[in-house]
Amino acid sequence: MGTLYLVRHGQASFGADDYDVLSDLGYRQALRLGEYFKYKGIAFDAAYTGTLRRQIKTFDGIAEGMGMPMSATALPGLNEYDSRAVIAAVHPHPLEKPTTPEMYRSHFRLLKNGLAQWMAGVVRPQGMPSYSGFVAGITDVLDHIRKTHEGHVLLVSSGGPISTAVGHVLGTSPQTTIELNLRIRNASLTEFAFTPRRHMLVTYNTLPHLDAPEHVDWITYA
Repeated sequence: MGTLYLVRHGQASFGADDYDVLSDLGYRQALRLGEYFKYKGIAFDAAYTGTLRRQIKTFDGIAEGMGMPMSATALPGLNEYDSRAVIAAVHPHPLEKPTTPEMYRSHFRLLKNGLAQWMAGVVRPQGMPSYSGFVAGITDVLDHIRKTHEGHVLLVSSGGPISTAVGHVLGTSPQTTIELNLRIRNASLTEFAFTPRRHMLVTYNTLPHLDAPEHVDWITYA
């Protein structure tokens, strides 16, 4: 039986013109996770990321923290959905940069609405696949890992693909998958046990590497 470690990228740049950039804290979160893996004596037989910069830089931070050379296979199927396109599909007017708690809440209300309509096939956000196509990109990677590997495998992706993978394994409703997505923390760890036949959820959205008083302000969501 193998173990698949699914890691969400570290803190990125929410509200900036280019979200796809790790913050300084985001890289430190990844580095700390790598140190945790080293402490636990976990070595990976294979590693996968999406092609987004925040995912690849998170992998780089993990590798640095582990203190060992590692390479990862980058697969577009592990990329995040385009949140701006999702919101634009249900709210065609440009949004102001969120600067207050209410503006942040409004942003995520619109995102939840857009995700629900995309998942139901009501809207097709510009430049994005259908929801079934998005799911297939993720499950294809899971199937490949299940059929190809046995030991410890690392997968660095984003909240959407990871929550979708969990929803797929557990058979959750679309609404539950959205709730899982919007509560996932940066550089969090989700574990699947897997056999050649199936994946099984072990843990979701944990932060064992940040479980110390000096890291209490390292816990972020965006």
